[in-house]
Amino acid sequence: MLGVVLLQQMEDLTDEQAVRQFAFSIEWHYALNVTDPSDFSSYVSARTLWTMRDTVGRLGLEQSLFENVTDALKKLFDLDPSKQRLDSVHIFSNMAHLGRIRIFVKTVRKFLVNLKRHHADLYQDLGEVATRYEEKNDGQFAVKPTESTRTLQEVGNDCFLFIERFKDQQAVIAMSSYQLMVRLFNEQCVLEKTDTATSVVIKPNKEVASNSLQNPSDPDAGYSGHKGKGYQMQVMETYSPDKSQPDLITNVKVEAAH
Repeated sequence: MLGVVLLQQMEDLTDEQAVRQFAFSIEWHYALNVTDPSDFSSYVSARTLWTMRDTVGRLGLEQSLFENVTDALKKLFDLDPSKQRLDSVHIFSNMAHLGRIRIFVKTVRKFLVNLKRHHADLYQDLGEVATRYEEKNDGQFAVKPTESTRTLQEVGNDCFLFIERFKDQQAVIAMSSYQLMVRLFNEQCVLEKTDTATSVVIKPNKEVASNSLQNPSDPDAGYSGHKGKGYQMQVMETYSPDKSQPDLITNVKVEAAH
């Protein structure tokens, strides 16, 4: 199954295409040592493939897989690692590119959806301030440029309201969507306190760090002023100046774009 996951990524296939290749491709059968053409041995459901890929990502197995294959190839070709070169490549994240208002709306909505699912009574107590963020009311956040500052302030105020409302609820603050909302607020806003009140102040664009949250769907992505949102991948290659041995990628590291 790990071999199927690797071949799918290598050939850039959808789950359905990978399932079909596993069932009918003689090349895949040879690579994966499938010697029995029966349905039992040469069929896998798309759901199982998705689960296996999720397991690899969740447990961080990709580094071990890479190192095991690389170590075997280094021994096979008796590679000399004394000459190596490094390069980097930008990877665009498969996510929507959001403005600051939309980042707030998406992050708050993610929290409210989870709150409604796990703590329906707490969600009901919020009333209209929560229902405002339901998808059916999305149009109110598509504002003209002249209204963007006011709307950004409003969503910042709402974000702070939700954080304060549940800061003493242990079951809520343990939710990853709540922690994501706290991160967003700290990156985008500051609090101004006086003797009589506490107010939310939205940071100017230039004061928001490049490693700030770009989209709650991909919280690890960063921002590069030259190349955009996503990640950068550092690639190390062992090479032979006289071509006496094959060039081999011996290390890969993925980082946020910033």
